[in-house]
Amino acid sequence: MGKLNNALMKMLKWSCCLVWLLVAACGKSGSEGPDEPVNPPAGNEMIMNGQTLKIMTYNIHHANPPANANVIDVGGIAAIISREKPDIVALQEVDVKTQRSGVTLDQAQDLAARTGMRVFFSKSIDYQGGGYGNAILSKYPIQSSVRHELPLPVGAAPSVEIRTMAVVEVKAEGNNKIYFASAHLEVSDTEARNLQVDRIREISSSLGAPLFLGGDFNAQPGSESINRLIAGSAFGSGCISNNCPYTFPAQSPTRTIDFIFLNDKAGLDFSVIEYKALNEPGASDHLPVLCQVKYK
Repeated sequence: MGKLNNALMKMLKWSCCLVWLLVAACGKSGSEGPDEPVNPPAGNEMIMNGQTLKIMTYNIHHANPPANANVIDVGGIAAIISREKPDIVALQEVDVKTQRSGVTLDQAQDLAARTGMRVFFSKSIDYQGGGYGNAILSKYPIQSSVRHELPLPVGAAPSVEIRTMAVVEVKAEGNNKIYFASAHLEVSDTEARNLQVDRIREISSSLGAPLFLGGDFNAQPGSESINRLIAGSAFGSGCISNNCPYTFPAQSPTRTIDFIFLNDKAGLDFSVIEYKALNEPGASDHLPVLCQVKYK
């Protein structure tokens, strides 16, 4: 009787294993679920001398395509990033768990998962139960990250939003540091925008290291705000000032308001190989900008 019980127990164990395997197999079939986090590829621990970097800035309009106000398509933004394979992406207008985009959708984390990159999100304002602001995606380990709140003038109108700049630090060969930032400046109040530019210059100077600044500056080449940013060679654009590609509105662009800037130290340590706006009019109301640089 004891041998019979042992045999029955073994059969029961094998039956349970078989059922578990069948359930697991069924769970992998059928419709595809949400993307899972992907570990970034090995070998991208630091920026090496002589290496070419691809840097992107992209105002993603909370992943809302301009042709349809009721659609949120994070996958469309992720597809553009994944196709171009940038090393660093500065993102603006990112929603995290807002009512308009989805109270469970963290767009920053979702884009990181879909592209296989690290992420840092800098909330600018509370919005519809969640957060709204800037983010940085990085193929390199983020050594440190800081949210800088940018200033507003005393007595600014209630419609003038708080703005922030996200900054991350990445290691480079020789125990050096390189910083990358994402900013979105004030749209309608020139005084506020100029104060924000002054604060960005202060932050850059305090770092004492190369800084790449991507963002939506809501100002065009030759404007007071852009001239203020680049005064004294504190920053230089990856593009020639009078030949920067149009970036807004995406479907028929007539203005350049999205830029990638290099601070004075980045200008010494890097050379610009290519700078362009990508012809991607469908995913956001801004075109993404891509800059390739070589680390000297």
